[in-house]
Amino acid sequence: MKTDVGQTSVVISEASPEDAEALERLINSAYRGASALQGWTTEAQLIDGTRTDAQLIRDIIEDTTSVMLKAVNASGIVGCVELRMEEDRLYLGTLTVRPDLQSRGIGKELLRAAEAEASRRGCRTIFMTVLSVRKELIDWYLRHGYRDTGVRKPFAFTDPRYGKPRMPLEFAVLEKRLN
Repeated sequence: MKTDVGQTSVVISEASPEDAEALERLINSAYRGASALQGWTTEAQLIDGTRTDAQLIRDIIEDTTSVMLKAVNASGIVGCVELRMEEDRLYLGTLTVRPDLQSRGIGKELLRAAEAEASRRGCRTIFMTVLSVRKELIDWYLRHGYRDTGVRKPFAFTDPRYGKPRMPLEFAVLEKRLN
């Protein structure tokens, strides 16, 4: 699917295992470290370490219940989103846009593509978890039709590949019913 987003033309398609290293760099640059501070999706002040690694991404791509969509422009992969079937719902995770290209509509296009994939798979609901302290991010999803379910889940990752929280964290569960 090709779409024009502001001055950026992107093509959204399924990622392959060969994309894992580029996706690792993209995701870690958008969520952690100094480069993440350029965008508004950073978690750098909340969690130390990396967000993911290439093997975790390959595992997602090779999982038959999952798909990783990528947004590509002339400079390479500039966005991605993980989608995973959980019973009759689709889980949305790791919606990522390169920090210097955020607020240009790429995330919105990835969200639309995710919702189209959910519909294609016959899902009536798409859901996600967002760090509950990320009010600006939760507000962005609310503006796009998601609702806060009121359910909270602990940030209970013990694998250092997900980073180490600087404070106690929890996830808010958001969902959207699809037509």
